[in-house]
Amino acid sequence: MKIFIAGPLFSQAEREFNLKVDEHLREQGFETFLPQRDVGELDELLRKKGRRAYREVFERDLAGMDRSDVVVAILDGADVDSGTAFEVGYAFAKGKPVIGLKTDMRVFAKGEELNNMLAQAIRALARNLDELVEELRRLG
Repeated sequence: MKIFIAGPLFSQAEREFNLKVDEHLREQGFETFLPQRDVGELDELLRKKGRRAYREVFERDLAGMDRSDVVVAILDGADVDSGTAFEVGYAFAKGKPVIGLKTDMRVFAKGEELNNMLAQAIRALARNLDELVEELRRLG
């Protein structure tokens, strides 16, 4: 099973957590696509290609999702990262299962865990890495 890991990647803490999720899944025998590693660094691409890099990053990201069997979406934060929300919607539209990972205890409006649009698009919501692996194995 090939897993696309969707998550925010704009701070060091976010990138390190993404790497931790990736490492845990690989240790469990899954193949992963991690955009921050497999798409390429935006700063480097911008130096080489200028503004065309933005489109290239977008296309590489979509191709990674297209080649994946399932999307794991990291849904932590006061509000879900906009790129991650897009990736959840894209995966849902393509009929790919999405498993959410929310280790954050904050809640959305009226005590709900997530925005309703995201909640309806995911198959399951895991609270930690072990629950995530359990949910992925149920799909397999």
